[in-house]
Order: sequence, then C-alpha cells, then structure tokens
Amino acid sequence: MKLCQVCLRPFDTLDWTCPDCGNKPAKLNGFLAFAPELDGQSDGFNPEFFRLMVEVEPSHFWFVARNRILMDVLRKYFPQPGKVLEMGCGTGFVLSGMRAVFPQASFSGSDIFTEGLAFTAQRVPDAFLFQMDARRIPFQEEFNLIGAFDVLEHIEEDEAVLAQMYRACKPGGGIVLTVPQHRWLWSRVDDFAHHRRRYARVELAGKVVRAGFRVEYTTSFVSLLLPLMLASRGLKKSGADMDEQMEAVGLKVGKLTNAVLGAIMQIERGMINLGLSFPFGGSLLLVARKPENRKE
Repeated sequence: MKLCQVCLRPFDTLDWTCPDCGNKPAKLNGFLAFAPELDGQSDGFNPEFFRLMVEVEPSHFWFVARNRILMDVLRKYFPQPGKVLEMGCGTGFVLSGMRAVFPQASFSGSDIFTEGLAFTAQRVPDAFLFQMDARRIPFQEEFNLIGAFDVLEHIEEDEAVLAQMYRACKPGGGIVLTVPQHRWLWSRVDDFAHHRRRYARVELAGKVVRAGFRVEYTTSFVSLLLPLMLASRGLKKSGADMDEQMEAVGLKVGKLTNAVLGAIMQIERGMINLGLSFPFGGSLLLVARKPENRKE
C-alpha cells in the first residue's frame, strides 16, 4: 500500500493523492519526488559520477562480480518475487540485472538523486522510479523483496532505514543488503565514496534483527582479493579531478588487470555457490526475511 508522507495514512488508490489529507508528492525532472528538498544536497557527492558509472559498470570486474553473486543469491532465496524495490538504484545496473533474471516481477527503483534515475529509466524502462529519502519510504507492506546494495553505509541513521524497510516489506518477504566490511579497511577510498561506516558482520546482523527481520544468510565477498585490496589501500592518493578520483576509488583499472581480477572473482562466486561462507572480505552480503505472522 501507499503511505502518505504527511499524515502517514496507508491508502490504495490509483494515484498518489492522499484520500485523507489531500497531499500529493511533487514531480522533479519527470519523477515523483517524496523528498525534493534533498535532491542536489550531495554531502560532497558529485552527480557527474552517474554518467561515468554508466560507462564503467558493464565491464568493471567488481560491478560485474557483485551482480553475478547477487543474482545467484536472489534466485536461491527469492525465486519468484512479485514486487521488487531497489533502494538507491543509482544508474540501474543492478535493477536491470534483476529484470533479466525475474522477467515476471514488478520493479520499482528509488534514489535520492534524480540524475541517477534518468539513467535507470533507460536501462529498465518499465520500472516505477521515484526520488525519496530512504529514511521515509512511502509504502507499507508493499514489496516481496527490497534490495539496498552499497547504500546503508552512506546514511547516518541506518537503523531508521532498516525499520522503514521492515514496514515496506510484506510479511514473508525479505531484504538483501550489501555493504563494505571491516573497519580496519577504512581508507581514502571510503572518504571519496562518502561512506559513514564500514560494517562488522555482527553489527549489521544485529541491526537487521532489531528492525524485526530474521537473518537467513550472510557471507563476505571480495574475499580472495582481500590481501591485494588491503595492500592497495595504502597506495591510494587523493586527487582533485574526476580521473584522479576514479583511480583513487578503484574505478580505473587496466584491461589485463580487470580480466585477471574478474577471473578470480568468478572462482569466488563458484565457491559461494557451493555453500562456502567467507568470514572475511571487502564486502558483506546479508539476506533476511520478515516473519509471516509477526504483528506490527
């Protein structure tokens, strides 16, 4: 159901006009905007990165590997998701991957930046896309699956976001999260990416459980590359222009290096599919479910 962001009344009409208080969300750059005042409040994030990400994502080893691992996990834990929301969908790279795997599902995507949604609309033209603050999701018990892939670490009030995800999730539905892992990996890379934190597994699982979910699966990934990742962190240099910043956060790699790292990640993907849960890794993946019979 829809949820009015003014009076908090749930409703199920065709349009977004609240039948109780008459509130209707604004439109911004062609998208419904539930927090238009936040679009452009970047906290240092440069929306120009969206254009560059569209070029980088389809071939970069990390984005390709993450998508493949995610799709394997989604097939296993949510084989027939009816309604799917990706929060912080960025340019739509993951959302387009999910669309290919689950062609019968109904997809929605949100982001705080409408610049990203414009690219998502090109990749997943049939998705319902909207701008929102993840701390105020305009739905209640609407989705069978909610994904937030490298999103939570950007938000100070991450537990508030998880509580909102719980409310927006249908009983029996669930969430899939990926986040950067291990505080001891913090470096300039995290500064450039505007992270608020890197997570410990027990920390993320605890916050998810406190929100009301039941954790079903966790694993680290980017595990086989962890020694290389740790070594490279000390070599990163701060840069002023876009190319230097992309290099600093690992978005610019040579073709041979990219191919080798991609092959290693493919081996890791196979090991995860065999049931191995890595204890350490640059990233953490978590699957959790909302109980069928839990009362709000």
